[in-house]
Amino acid sequence: MHDAKTLALLEWLVSSGLSGVGEAQLVSGFCEELVRLGIPLVRVSVASDLLDPIYDARGFRWHRGKAVQRAEFARDSDSRNADDWQRSPFFAMIQGRLPTLRRRLDGDYRRGEFPILDEVQDSGATDYLAIATHIDRKATLGEVEGVISSWTIDRPGGFDTGEIDLLTQVVPALSFAFNAIASLGMTRTLLDTYLGQDAAARVLGGHIMRGQPETIRAVIWYSDLVNFTRIADEIDRNQLLALLNDYAECLVEIVGAQGGHVLKFMGDGILAIFPDDDRRQACSRALDAALAAEAQVATLNQARSGRGLPVTDFHLSLHVGDLLYGNIGSRSRLDFTVLGPAVNEAARIEALCRSLEQRVIVSSAFAEAAGNRRAGLVSLGRYALRGVARPQELFTIDRSAALA
Repeated sequence: MHDAKTLALLEWLVSSGLSGVGEAQLVSGFCEELVRLGIPLVRVSVASDLLDPIYDARGFRWHRGKAVQRAEFARDSDSRNADDWQRSPFFAMIQGRLPTLRRRLDGDYRRGEFPILDEVQDSGATDYLAIATHIDRKATLGEVEGVISSWTIDRPGGFDTGEIDLLTQVVPALSFAFNAIASLGMTRTLLDTYLGQDAAARVLGGHIMRGQPETIRAVIWYSDLVNFTRIADEIDRNQLLALLNDYAECLVEIVGAQGGHVLKFMGDGILAIFPDDDRRQACSRALDAALAAEAQVATLNQARSGRGLPVTDFHLSLHVGDLLYGNIGSRSRLDFTVLGPAVNEAARIEALCRSLEQRVIVSSAFAEAAGNRRAGLVSLGRYALRGVARPQELFTIDRSAALA
């Protein structure tokens, strides 16, 4: 009878799940518990599909005496990885909707069916059991269908009947805990991706009340792509989406590298902020991001031109002002973003880039707050902004002084 062992493993899984361990610690700890109970495991894999913009699936592999290895499989994996997957036991189980798959790795084992099992047999394993645990769509996120695991031992004769029974009883509970932990990670990833890291952290930290935004002072980055409307009329939608993704990835990565937070995509435009108690530091980081963006977009244009693809440039305004930062919207649909006159003013300044033939224009408030980086700015004169009461002096980057 394995009732006591089953209960001990279930209690361990509940305790571990409630303590907030990660998937790797869960898999490692559970395998060690099984070994302690007398099952001579040598290799274990636990994997599930993901709701993730980049990765299709994630797996964790435990080897006796070694640290758990984590593997993530990109949605655009190369053909070699796809071929390995299609020749694996897991793929055969999913295609055949098999709840379990067992292969005794003894003298009667038919080599060549699954290359990975040939390798496992060569390493001294004697028995292999895989278990697929289905999870209903209502109990998980997105297209995640379940958790699949494999259990390999190296005892002569393989698993005994009691060990098979024990695993089939407790693996569903492991899959439940594994999916719960993975779902938390997927939620954080999705919030980071769609809200931005800072906004996501605030939402997860409990800042979810409508109508209670925080007043912050930050540098505002407001940019869009040059001649986007004309380009959109001239190329097909696939090329258009690829162009948007290429330039967005370039600019977003640069903003993030300098400590900025991208809050919103507005068609081809980007709204971001650089918050910092030290305004000079925030302005300096924003200027560094602008200079880096010029260099990276030039490199991107060279690469795209070399492939015969359409290219563009960007227009950017940098401004400093007080912002309302928080949840804004209706009871059923909120947006965690910034608003205030300073955002509108940044948009008005950016609109002047075309007529003034400047890639980057910064406000007088930004120039005043820039500290010693003010020396890297040059005046463009005073201009009236639509919807803004008083004309103001605008500036652009003096590239030679800024780089020096």
